[in-house]
Amino acid sequence: MEFRIADTFTDSLSRLLGDEQKAVKTTAFDLQLNPANPGMSFHKLDKAKDKNFWSVRVSSDIRLIVHRSTGSLLLCYVNHHDKAYDWAERRKLETHPKTGAAQLVEIRETVKEVIVPVYVQTELPAPRIALKPPLFADKSDDELLGYGVPAEWLNDVRQATEDSLLLLADRLPAEAAEALLELATGGKPRVAQPVTPVTNPFDHPDAQRRFRVMTNVEELQRALDFPWEKWTVFLHPEQRQWVERDYTGPARISGSAGTGKTIVALHRAVHLARTHPEARVLLTTFSDTLANALHTKLKRLIGSEPRLAERIDVHSLNAIGLRLYKSHCGPVNLASREAVRELLGEASKVVAGHKFSLHFLLTEWEQVVDAWQLEAWESYRDVARLGRKTRLPETQRTVLWSIFEQVRDGLKQRKLTTHAGLFTALASALAKSKHPPFDFAVVDEAQDISVAHLRFFAALGAEHANALFFAGDLGQRIFQQPFSWKSLGVDIRGRSRNLRINYRTSHQIRQQADRLLGPEVADVDGNSENRSDTVSVFNGPPPVIRVLKSEDEEANSVGSWIAEQSKAGVLPHEFGVFVRSPSQLDRAQAAVKASGLPFKILDEHVETASGHVSISTMHLAKGLEFRAVVVMACDDEIIPLQERIETVGDDADLQEVYDTERHLLYVACTRARDHLLVTSVEPASEFLDDLGKSPTG
Repeated sequence: MEFRIADTFTDSLSRLLGDEQKAVKTTAFDLQLNPANPGMSFHKLDKAKDKNFWSVRVSSDIRLIVHRSTGSLLLCYVNHHDKAYDWAERRKLETHPKTGAAQLVEIRETVKEVIVPVYVQTELPAPRIALKPPLFADKSDDELLGYGVPAEWLNDVRQATEDSLLLLADRLPAEAAEALLELATGGKPRVAQPVTPVTNPFDHPDAQRRFRVMTNVEELQRALDFPWEKWTVFLHPEQRQWVERDYTGPARISGSAGTGKTIVALHRAVHLARTHPEARVLLTTFSDTLANALHTKLKRLIGSEPRLAERIDVHSLNAIGLRLYKSHCGPVNLASREAVRELLGEASKVVAGHKFSLHFLLTEWEQVVDAWQLEAWESYRDVARLGRKTRLPETQRTVLWSIFEQVRDGLKQRKLTTHAGLFTALASALAKSKHPPFDFAVVDEAQDISVAHLRFFAALGAEHANALFFAGDLGQRIFQQPFSWKSLGVDIRGRSRNLRINYRTSHQIRQQADRLLGPEVADVDGNSENRSDTVSVFNGPPPVIRVLKSEDEEANSVGSWIAEQSKAGVLPHEFGVFVRSPSQLDRAQAAVKASGLPFKILDEHVETASGHVSISTMHLAKGLEFRAVVVMACDDEIIPLQERIETVGDDADLQEVYDTERHLLYVACTRARDHLLVTSVEPASEFLDDLGKSPTG
């Protein structure tokens, strides 16, 4: 007998209290080990339209809904007694007549309205309000069925308007809801290929997203312990085509927060390892924190295939760069940022007559001189300063170069190498090597890789088919200045694709967060990411934005909100609280203390703790996700940070500061799945006007 779990089961399980979840998991393990055990209390659901639905007693009030047939047992849903029975009575498991996919379909009840004529004298009718037109009135039954719409919901779909679509989408199978949302935003959904009648309906790609076979207790335990990680297992068919495609050169997948870029990167790495049995694959990202998260997700994805995992190396960029440099170039002493700052300070004192601040010198060094590894005055004089837009006449560049030349000499005397120098030297060594250390490289969070990083990737395989695969979002660029990939030999034109379906963030949160960014973001080479047609696949409450009069009032307001969400079933570790900078962490602590929940302040390792609210700066929010998020201290002069604005040289640089500060707030807000609260103390950040102030809070 095949034992399966449905995504509706893991979703419902996550909404139960901790002790209730433990009892459900124990029952699920017992069912898998021996579903015929006489100790299992099965109860036939007489009112259910699907006669294969049964309830299983978990405790005095918790019931597990299963679909039982001769060949399989499917865990469908769990809740308190009445709610569980009500769910089962309104669902049925069926095979879609056109796509052939197994679906859990909500039963469409037909209610006939009885009109009783009443003959009374009435006043003239009020003016008629124009109704919004139906969105799919011109779609044929065959077309709608091709998108996976259940037959009994065809009329409702055809009558759906802009106002009713999201409510309807919540009641349809995922593939149907996503196709309709895509149609409504001007897209053209891909029609699934019909399958033969003899094919197992659970084997259809759409069905595999929501029903997963559990082959052993260990696999079931992983699935129940990490319900948030189900997207590493259920790859959307629309994503799969980009994972399995052959590319003639470097390729990039883009998409706004929550569209599954990391999952696509994971599956791409696994696909390359599977289809090239002798190949070595590098899966990398820009920080140790995110690399650790990738490694954890990879283990959950291919935990049963250890030989495959042996050929996929997961490292942060700096970690793999250091390892490869030692093996190809020899030992190295890396220069810290503090050491470079010290050298810049010493050199600027020697060169008289300039008015450049130490902050300007450091950023000019990092973003221009060191980034591009400029070794001569002529190179600095002529460099295209794409990331540094401040206009510098040649006389000022001459003064600056005299400072930077001393810094370069100081680094040589101390035998120190910067990260940019390390990757540039490594790229040169790899370009001469006949045996590259990796056959393929898959890069997550690619919007934040540096010039030297890209040189390294170009040396690894810019000229080879399928060798380089990038995943990123220009709207989340917070660490690196923009630069031309094409100029460094990595040309993704014609091989750049946008993901449009958002699985992680509710429609309401995504819609408001997107207001922080423009509808389209483009890179230096002209590759654009259009966000206007992104759609979320589920609804939630609208974000709450509160502007308070004092920090104490803000702490009490946030504390009350967290306590309310906790009472509604959000667990402590499902909360994230973010602030712009370390100096605002005390405000976050005060707020969480007011809620009465334990908390942990995340460091650069970003290790969340079960049973604890996570508190962090926005820069550490990358890669995290929570059911409920609070973004605090969004005050004027905190975001955008006044200290950054004061160091700006001209209007072009000011725009770059504003862009990256907006990206920071966007990243923090889009860590939320279901609930988002944004707060500030008067006067509030100007960004909250774009995010959309709530008149009531």
